[in-house]
Amino acid sequence: MLFNSLAFALFLPVVFLLYWFVFNKSVRRQNILVLLASYYFYGSWDWRFLSLIFLSSILDYIVGHKIYGTEDEKKRKRLLIVSIVFNLGMLGFFKYYNFFVDSFIALFSTVGIQLTKGTLEVLLPVGISFYTFQTLSYTIDIYRRKLAPTKDPVAFFAFVAFFPQLVAGPIERAIDLLPQFHRERKFHYKEATAGLRKILWGLFKKVVVADNIAKYVAIVYSSPEDYYGLSVILAMVLFTIQVYCDFSGYSDTAIGVAQLFNFKLAVNFRTPLQSQSMKEFWSRWHITLSSWFRDYLYIPLGGNRGTKARWFSNLFITFLISGLWHGASWAFVIWGALNGIYLIIEVLLKSFFEKFNKVIGLVKFPRLLTVIKVFITFNLFAFSLLIFRAESGEDALVLIQHLLVNIGEQISSFSNFKEVIKEIFVNSRSLIYLMMSIGILAIVDFTIGKRSIEDFIYKIPRPLRFGIYFFLIGWFLIFGAFENPQEFVYFQF
Repeated sequence: MLFNSLAFALFLPVVFLLYWFVFNKSVRRQNILVLLASYYFYGSWDWRFLSLIFLSSILDYIVGHKIYGTEDEKKRKRLLIVSIVFNLGMLGFFKYYNFFVDSFIALFSTVGIQLTKGTLEVLLPVGISFYTFQTLSYTIDIYRRKLAPTKDPVAFFAFVAFFPQLVAGPIERAIDLLPQFHRERKFHYKEATAGLRKILWGLFKKVVVADNIAKYVAIVYSSPEDYYGLSVILAMVLFTIQVYCDFSGYSDTAIGVAQLFNFKLAVNFRTPLQSQSMKEFWSRWHITLSSWFRDYLYIPLGGNRGTKARWFSNLFITFLISGLWHGASWAFVIWGALNGIYLIIEVLLKSFFEKFNKVIGLVKFPRLLTVIKVFITFNLFAFSLLIFRAESGEDALVLIQHLLVNIGEQISSFSNFKEVIKEIFVNSRSLIYLMMSIGILAIVDFTIGKRSIEDFIYKIPRPLRFGIYFFLIGWFLIFGAFENPQEFVYFQF
């Protein structure tokens, strides 16, 4: 069930009305409804997926109590290992079985040994990477004595399966979200309207911007051998905007839906495309995943303690694994490794660039320096996404080889440039509307900056505020890509 589907448009009001007008007598009743609604929501993809999330929930509920109930450090560690092995084993099997078997067969074929795969094809359950990390944070935090286990299984099961953020985050920590299932929840008009605003903005980014971009990006990525220079660069830049709007759109919608039920979810994006460095970028993009890897992998590995070699090694391993988390493909591993290398190079060259900027006088022009830094950061990330989006390693290599080919000729005249645009945008009107939609996104994002949209919106006079709402709704209805609803990009992870 997609947020941008008619089914969800019917599902959400029904659950909302039941939650506040039928099940509002007690927190436990509301939690039961949330659990049933979440299981229905998740089961709408495939009812077989429910067995996995149920097994993960019941195991971690029991293990959490066992860890908390003993002071024997060896026993506590063994119990934690049980949770880690089960959850990561389940994730590894369903997510990476096909990948490793295919890689194994391909490896042997290079030396002339032909192996057959057999008939087993493993289906990837939607959202397994997200709720696996969520339940792991629960047992790890209990083991670290940062959290006491809940005695209410309904609250815990509802926390694991909470439908607004179940399939694509934000990845919530038990220490933050689970207590909200125990407190009394009252309907607040201000909270509900704030949630509706986030839903509107999230769906605008997804349906109007991301889904309209997707069909043009697919033209180049599906036939990389046919496109060169500006066509490849345009597809690379557009895909960066697409994946940002798609994923942050999901996160905004999830946060907004949760607010309708008086739950607060973590902020997952803070206008990351305005970042001036890769370090800043990763503090503003998919924040809940970045912080999860920081707290549960990077810091336990040693973080930035010790020698620079050890620090860089920890950084590289963390990004390598985060790339593998994104999917069963060598492209994702390379993408993660490349972003790790970016950060290492950034650390190594930081003092050099600071001195260079002083020597050439750029520090006297801070706004220009900011633009240059944002431009470089954006393009470094966009290049990594070129590999991320390519349909195969061979396609990624072709796109990289074609990246700078024929650019001189393409920009030598307006007619040549126009021909490049026509290769992707057959209809010039659709291009104009898309650019206008991206312009609206840019205006809002640059106005908000690192603030929340609430901080921004309440400073606007009420009549103008409602004018903005009606404008966005109208633009959404007219230019939204409703003819073929697209799954959110991160559903595949």
